[in-house]
Amino acid sequence: MDPAVASTIEVTASDVLAAQARLRKYLDVTPTHYAERFGTWLKLENLQRTGSYKVRGALNALLAARERGDDRYVITASAGNHAQGMAWAAYRLGIPAITVMPKTAPDTKVAGVAHWGATVRLHGETYDEAKAFAKELAAQNGFRLLSAFDDPDVIAGQGTVGLEIAAAMNPDVVLVPIGGGGLASGVALALKSQGVRIVGAQVEGVDAMCRALRGDRTLVDPCATLADGVRVKEPGYLTERLLRELLDDVVIVREAELRETLVRLALEEHVIAEGAGALALAAGKRVAGKRKCAVVSGGNVDAAVLATLLSEVRPRPPRKPRRRARERLPQPAAERTPLPAGLLPARDATHPRPKAATGTIDSDLPEELLA
Repeated sequence: MDPAVASTIEVTASDVLAAQARLRKYLDVTPTHYAERFGTWLKLENLQRTGSYKVRGALNALLAARERGDDRYVITASAGNHAQGMAWAAYRLGIPAITVMPKTAPDTKVAGVAHWGATVRLHGETYDEAKAFAKELAAQNGFRLLSAFDDPDVIAGQGTVGLEIAAAMNPDVVLVPIGGGGLASGVALALKSQGVRIVGAQVEGVDAMCRALRGDRTLVDPCATLADGVRVKEPGYLTERLLRELLDDVVIVREAELRETLVRLALEEHVIAEGAGALALAAGKRVAGKRKCAVVSGGNVDAAVLATLLSEVRPRPPRKPRRRARERLPQPAAERTPLPAGLLPARDATHPRPKAATGTIDSDLPEELLA
């Protein structure tokens, strides 16, 4: 989005509420899960339609456009999850859709887009190269170019994640992965008025938004990372303006921490997440809070990548849980004389040993019961 245009667009919490009303008919509420070994609640967007939260923004944008009477073909650029979300949304609404994806996109995400009938074009090595090509195609053919994050309808749709978190629990901190900033902006719009701290998470060497918030918009090629969903070279202008107002902090996560967190999620919590999906949780150990919630943004991890991580990464054993002060240890049981296996203790006259079952009627029963 052009910076001059971004400065004139307003997105508010009321837009997020309107998005929730639109999406309620199509999308179910995703569950929250308490990861006890991490001490953090998880918002499981990996269980969303198409395996990612991205379908929320894409579907809301298409529904809002239909309300405005905009029936143009839709084209978008995506590293994978936004393309899958838009393909599913376009399929449900009967709208033609075109997606441009980098050649490095995981095979599972490319297959997911094609499954829902959208046209797939592979171009460039990074998301930003795919975005430039999609912008060119949109200008040539009169298509509507839908940004993966720098669009008011997309931001409002992603913000419904925050509304669901608020309805399920009462968090004091919510951790959100940041690539272009659409999810973080939407969640901040939904929760900031309730006094919730919003903390973003980025990978070391893939921190374009963090640098932009410090006033440095120099375009630097992002490093290769497991979190391909947040590998963005140029963050959004609208999302930057919103996050500058609403975001409390950004945590930079090392690649090794991200890999270990993804493996621990799979082995200890039985949650399959992609790299970007585990990013917020990886940042959680550096953030203090009594009721923390990390958004597991997606679960579209390539099977070969997951198998390699499970075979190579050896996470450190989790520390033993601390017993809270209000919990009391059980009283020690009274000492008893050990008995040989299979034997019952002797019974006295007040506690006679029960009779063995014989299959016959006890003749000592009252006559009215035997009649």
